[in-house]
Amino acid sequence: MLPYNLCAHLQNAFRARHQKVVVDHTTQNLGILSILLRAGFVSSIARGTVAAPDPAQFHAAGDAQRRIWASLKYRDERPVLNHMQLVSKPSKRIFMSLTDLRLICSGRRAQQVKPLGMGEVAVVRTKDKENEWLEAREALQMGLAGEVICRAR
Repeated sequence: MLPYNLCAHLQNAFRARHQKVVVDHTTQNLGILSILLRAGFVSSIARGTVAAPDPAQFHAAGDAQRRIWASLKYRDERPVLNHMQLVSKPSKRIFMSLTDLRLICSGRRAQQVKPLGMGEVAVVRTKDKENEWLEAREALQMGLAGEVICRAR
């Protein structure tokens, strides 16, 4: 599943008031969802199969049956995640240096990317395999530049 599919899938699930959403098990989806979990947009994530979020069945299942289950978060009957937007597209990928990341994190525009607002996060994919998926502020603290994949508020 490409990042824009995940963005659309999550937005549609929130708008339809679903409690849980199921996505394919890939390192990309797991990385993006774990960032959303740390930022407080999702209440929990669990590995499972097509049938249920069961880690025991996950290890026994084949690759085609493995899924990630995310529990969506609502406050006062309103979704916590209001908007999720793709920044780097397949036709126009956006790579940012540390200077550019510092600009968007501190409220200034960099390249074609608008600054991050209050409560907004940007997902960055770095070249470092140990910290491949990071939030923009985490990437800035670790000194890792990379591709800005999407933003959520």
